[in-house]
Amino acid sequence: MSVFDNFLAPPCAKTLGWQLMEADEASGTVRVSMEGKSAFCNPGGNIQGGFIAAMLDDTLGPTVLVKSHGTHYCATIDLNISFLAPARPGRFIGVGRIVKMGRTIAFLEGELRDAEERLIAKATASARIVPTTGLARI
Repeated sequence: MSVFDNFLAPPCAKTLGWQLMEADEASGTVRVSMEGKSAFCNPGGNIQGGFIAAMLDDTLGPTVLVKSHGTHYCATIDLNISFLAPARPGRFIGVGRIVKMGRTIAFLEGELRDAEERLIAKATASARIVPTTGLARI
């Protein structure tokens, strides 16, 4: 059983085809997969950067939920992304980890790879830690 079994998936995660692959509660590390749909493409046929940013945000955010055993989630304060390669439609794997987590702020980092394991983008973020009391539960 996963901590995610207790909460409804947010609409943004559903849009991205978000699926949990692995979660390490001790470190707050997650591995997720998402689907880069052709509807996310720019005129050049690559996934538009805003969707890559959303995928990375949805990779980093769950780390705090995992680490806190479902008592807290995080709200992104800032998100810094380095786009390293064009992203074609298809499956993506995101790995997110907690660099440091205090009582009110977490520092996060992660990466997004395509199905061929090419590094597409890297991100760092700081996020406010928020109790899950108001989140929709199953």
